[in-house]
Amino acid sequence: MSNYEPDLTNPSLGGAAVAIDVGLRDYMLRIYNYMAAGVGLTAVAAWLTYQLTGPALLQNPVMWIFILAPLALVFFIGSRINSLSVGTARLLFFVYAALVGVSLSTLLHIYTSASIARVFFIAAAMFGALSVFGYTTRRDLSGLGSFLFMGLIGVIIASLVNLFLRSSGMDWLISIVGVAVFAGLTAYDTQRIKAMYDAGDGHTIAGRKSVIAALSLYLNFLNLFLMLLRLAGGRR
Repeated sequence: MSNYEPDLTNPSLGGAAVAIDVGLRDYMLRIYNYMAAGVGLTAVAAWLTYQLTGPALLQNPVMWIFILAPLALVFFIGSRINSLSVGTARLLFFVYAALVGVSLSTLLHIYTSASIARVFFIAAAMFGALSVFGYTTRRDLSGLGSFLFMGLIGVIIASLVNLFLRSSGMDWLISIVGVAVFAGLTAYDTQRIKAMYDAGDGHTIAGRKSVIAALSLYLNFLNLFLMLLRLAGGRR
């Protein structure tokens, strides 16, 4: 790892605390800046779409393009990240964030603006705390990976089934499990991303890692927000 602890028995160090590697700090800061910019772009795109189109977009078949296009794009970025230039990968990430914003504009027709804002800040606080935990903990979280992935698959399958069942009780249970899964993934992915850092990486490799890491954290935050909104959002 890039962090190291000094030998506290060495008097010359005077019991200094953990020394922070500047390269790792810059790497993580770049990732969080990308992620925050993506979240901000999603919010702006959602608000502008809501203001400019109104409820008409909900009944327009074009809406399916904005729903399905982000899914295709996120798989494209994930599968081609090693062959994309840093600039292209970064651009595609922001295009993805904007498309997600357009599709999420529907939430503004379903939930009150006040409840969306409240849940957003709750999700941001949870994400921040969990990410800090993942970054600072000495506990190896890699063992959670398989468990969280199975939980994610379960949430996806249950959500698809509930599209037909339309059970409010099942929806509540899916949301509870979803919050737990994406909370765990936030801590797990933060630790994994930190471990991915290599001081020997060149500009291109480090840039690609930053984009794909920002995308992972963006997806965790977005899904955590959506699950919390289903639980605590005030409907119109």
